[in-house]
Amino acid sequence: MSTRRQFLTRGAAASASVGCWALGATPRSARAAADERILVVFELSGGNDGLNTIVPYGDDTYYRLRPKLGLQRERLLTMDEHWGMNPGLAGLHRLWDDGRLAVVHGCGYAHPSYSHFTSMAYWHTAAPNSGDAYGWVGRLADAMAPEPRPNFIVNIDTAQSLAVKSRHHTPVVFDDPERFQRLTLATERGIIEQVPQAPTGNANRDFLNMVAKSANESSQAVREACRSYHTPVDYGLLPAQLDKVAACIDAGLPTRLYYLAFRNNAFDTHVQQADLHQRLLTYASDAVHGFLADLERLGQGHRVAVMMFSEFGRRAGENTNLGTDHGTANVMLLAGQGVRGGHYGEPCDLTDLDDTDNLRYTTDFRRVYASAIDGWLQTGAAEQVLKARFEPLPIFGA
Repeated sequence: MSTRRQFLTRGAAASASVGCWALGATPRSARAAADERILVVFELSGGNDGLNTIVPYGDDTYYRLRPKLGLQRERLLTMDEHWGMNPGLAGLHRLWDDGRLAVVHGCGYAHPSYSHFTSMAYWHTAAPNSGDAYGWVGRLADAMAPEPRPNFIVNIDTAQSLAVKSRHHTPVVFDDPERFQRLTLATERGIIEQVPQAPTGNANRDFLNMVAKSANESSQAVREACRSYHTPVDYGLLPAQLDKVAACIDAGLPTRLYYLAFRNNAFDTHVQQADLHQRLLTYASDAVHGFLADLERLGQGHRVAVMMFSEFGRRAGENTNLGTDHGTANVMLLAGQGVRGGHYGEPCDLTDLDDTDNLRYTTDFRRVYASAIDGWLQTGAAEQVLKARFEPLPIFGA
């Protein structure tokens, strides 16, 4: 909740912005610069099973822990003499072979929560066992652009994620582009859409006019981008909203941060996991591979990196329902032209489980965030955004 002082302060800043637009100046954020890098965060919600995603087939302990769910070597997409990918990850395996996929092992945090809601809040805010009013992506936007910029953050989902909550920026949140517009009665729409262009002299009113103008422009820009976007690239059976990201990038939206999630906690695989998990990974993998191929077709591949994560992994051992229960440490994946492919972080020791028979994390997940913030986006703001120093991993080139 904003205080009256904060509201007036923002209103004054908004008045200046509205004044510039009224004078006919072209905002710096009107279109994306050709060299501005973009981060796409893709959430595999539900708790993806990292051990059956990137499989340590060279470790006999894996098969002792999972006598039925363990994936045999002959079924895997081989990465090296120790690791293989789930057979559903054909798209990501091609990226691995091309040196454009990084696997970060053992990602987690101390004193983990097994609650979807709580753990996801920790990942969204990058504040485990504490919390923050704003999300890490929102704080990153504030660090990158202290003055509000229209369309700087896009969150494609049915509701806004805590991760994109920002002090200064209003994220663009939509699901169906054709329905992305201000809800109002038909008889009121004409009035609602007529936003005064010039400052009124009232800071509060100018702030509200600026928000309304930005909302109208954003909804129109997104609808037009998605309507005009056509691609021959195959995203698989479930594009997972990544085709909409490609449409926005192709249209030149100035968005630097995109956030989207796999829907309905799909990766919560407690029962009969094997076939469902492979199918889910196929959807996600094909979508990411298609997205990156599409960006290359558009000449935009050099600008974009994709980060994939889940709120926790699964338990090291299988359960009696041929599934896996909520666990701790997990893998994180990063893909794109700028990625130095390979393994990062220390893999979890399957012979050294904690007192709940879960994996002990070896890589604080905020190191991966720091790698994206400073290594990819090159902001130098990781410590400010994450509120502590976390050593980046050498995942990205210069």
